[in-house]
This record gives sequence, C-alpha cells and structure tokens, in this order.
Amino acid sequence: MAVHDRVATYKENRLLRIRHPRRNGQRDSNGVDVLSMSLGGGSAAYYRDTIAIGAFKAMEKGVFVSCSPGNSGPAKSSLANVAPWIMTVGAGTLDRDFPVYAGLGNGKRLTGGFVVYKGGSSSSNSGNLCLAGSLEPELVHGKGVFCDWGVNPRVEKGHVPTPGGIGMILGNTAESGEELVADNHLLPAVAIGKKFGDEIRKYLKTDPKPTAMLSFGGTVLGVKPSPVVAAFSSRGPNMVTPHILKPNVIT
Repeated sequence: MAVHDRVATYKENRLLRIRHPRRNGQRDSNGVDVLSMSLGGGSAAYYRDTIAIGAFKAMEKGVFVSCSPGNSGPAKSSLANVAPWIMTVGAGTLDRDFPVYAGLGNGKRLTGGFVVYKGGSSSSNSGNLCLAGSLEPELVHGKGVFCDWGVNPRVEKGHVPTPGGIGMILGNTAESGEELVADNHLLPAVAIGKKFGDEIRKYLKTDPKPTAMLSFGGTVLGVKPSPVVAAFSSRGPNMVTPHILKPNVIT
C-alpha cells in the first residue's frame, strides 16, 4: 500500500452465485487501480470462469488483478484463479512462532500447544473427534481431552467443558500433517502436529493414568525456514494451462 491510498471493500455472499466479477471492467470508472479478490470455486476453462472473464475486462482497462488460489491445500492441482492475466497469490508462513508445550506424565515435553483419549472418554466411535454430544460427562469431568483433527471444525471441538472437561489437546492426523493453526478456543487448548500427536496417542493407550501440563512459551522470532507455503494454501500444477506456473507468489 502507498501513502494516501484508498481502499474499497466488498463482501461476497458465499451462498449466492457470484456475479460481481463480470462487472469488474466497469469499476475503473470509480478510479480503481487494483482489484484484490479472495474468492473462487476451482479451476475451469477461462470462457466459463466468471472471475477470469471479469479480470480480463479489468486488465484491458489497466486495472491490476490479484486473487488467492484457495484453501484446499496441500492437494495437488487444487488451486483456482489460474488465468495468466491474474496474479495468483498463495499463503505463506511467518518467521515467528507462539509455542505451547504439553508436558506428559511420562516426562516428555512436546511442542504444539490431564488427558483422556478415544474409548476412555466416550463409548461412541466419534468420541476421538470430539463431536458435539459424543463425550460422556462421567468420563470427562475434571479432565483434559485429546481430540483428533477432522470432520467437525477445530473450534467446535472445544465444547469439551460442556460435559465437564477442563482442557483440550488437538492432534493433527495424516490429512493435516505438521502445520498448526492458532484458533481462538474458549478453553485451555493446544494444537499438536501429527508426529507429536502420535506420541501422545501411544502414551494415552499405554499409561493407565495419563496426565499432561500445558505451558505457554512466549513469542519465538527468526523461525527457519520461513516463509514456506502454508499447508492449507491450494497447490498447482495449473490444470487449465499447464505451462503457466501457478500460484505466482506467496505472502
């Protein structure tokens, strides 16, 4: 952003068919120089892609267009907005971290972010996912709960206090890998990558009275390597025009 720049924002309704990008070519009459759009719905032939069509009209009139590739990573060829006249900007990580440590009763101290697991907290097969209504109060009361990543939203798993739980460790699975997301949970909680998550799973299955203590490690600067492509950021290759590299950059 430059000094004295003006920013105009538009909110798109995800439940409605997106029509606004077709009118992008008309917006330069309002003094628009740059269009930055974080929306899309997968790759399609350019003549069927409303964002590509609108961006082309804007480009013809000197308006620079940038778009996000989507949040469907790390699956291959999952990106949108691949037209060559669009700057496709992926998401990258920061050079800082906010570690939380989980100290287990067996002496291990794991980095991520009282523990019960799976059958120990529920007679339901969905208990390991901490789905709403799946945790049994008599088993969870006064304890922390280990929840597997997936199916329901991460923050939604934080209903643990409802049946009496006092904390949560959210463990990544093979699908979510090692990347962590800092969510605003409503209870003491820490997110753990798959590697450390598997260690905790093993510990919980082998120790009859597992315990854990969560502690905050402050802010860590100069994390290496960084930036790298965020796990959730949609990936190439570009299936519409394979010889054009997408995304173009990450931020």
